[in-house]
Amino acid sequence: MSGYTLEFEKPIVELEKKIAEMKAYSVSENINMDEEIHRLEQKLNKLMVDTYAKLTRWQRVLLSRHPDRPYALDYIERMFTDYVELHGDRHFADDPAMVGGLAKLDGKPVMVIGQQKGRTTKEKLHRNFGMMNPEGYRRALRLMKLAEKFNKPVISLIDTMGAYPGLGAEERGQGEAIAKNLFEMAHLKVPIVAVIIGEGASGGALGIGMGDRILMMENGWYSVISPEGCAAILWKQNPSEMIPHAAEMLKVTASDLLELGVIDEVVPEPMGGAHRNYDKAAQIVKERIRLHLNQLSKLTPQQLVNQRVEKYGKIGFYKE
Repeated sequence: MSGYTLEFEKPIVELEKKIAEMKAYSVSENINMDEEIHRLEQKLNKLMVDTYAKLTRWQRVLLSRHPDRPYALDYIERMFTDYVELHGDRHFADDPAMVGGLAKLDGKPVMVIGQQKGRTTKEKLHRNFGMMNPEGYRRALRLMKLAEKFNKPVISLIDTMGAYPGLGAEERGQGEAIAKNLFEMAHLKVPIVAVIIGEGASGGALGIGMGDRILMMENGWYSVISPEGCAAILWKQNPSEMIPHAAEMLKVTASDLLELGVIDEVVPEPMGGAHRNYDKAAQIVKERIRLHLNQLSKLTPQQLVNQRVEKYGKIGFYKE
């Protein structure tokens, strides 16, 4: 863990440190301080509940980017067994920003794909900060088509700042790769459950994000553009000051998107965020994935496709 603390987390971290010091002092000096410790723990619990219940949209964006937040491989390690990663897109190269392969969920074979950011500087550069190139999207599609061939469900873990906008990526057909994924995923004849575990930015997220069920972690965000990008376009004079306002206007949070009908469920996180308890966060996500896969397994391939097309056809239409 990096020990990184967001501004609004500092009072919580300071109180946790005080409690830890008090417990250590109690043991070292053999003094009973249970009553004082209990009182501080109650205060801490109330502070955490109040703090995280009142987060602004921009604060949730910051929380989704916390460097200690669990990434795709952290969830894969805790939710699945017998994971075997499959590499390469069979066209150009392998993309380290994309991870995926065969695994078992409760003993049942599935295909899991995801975006991996990396933690150390070396890993971040290797993973390209979770920004996929065209070969990453083509590799994801190859794995999804393989899952369809063997009638196995697909689980997609989304966490990216966007598709890589480099010249080489555009020359190799970034837009076409994402568009083809959307077309093919719309017609895939196996269940698809997508989970936004952190950031869900633009087509970079959507390229592996179309599904029968779209779940979103409580402190994730999902939008056509980042708050920073929006502020840079709309408020050229002082974009940095307008970033929190842009986040509010974009309505990027899980509760916003559930209300708009873009996602199907908000997945609760452990108190204080997923970065505070990887095992608990993975357990919650696994339970929700299991539930939705059980429901989707009762549908025929044609029913899956029909409902998926109907689901996305409704998004963006409003009646006054």
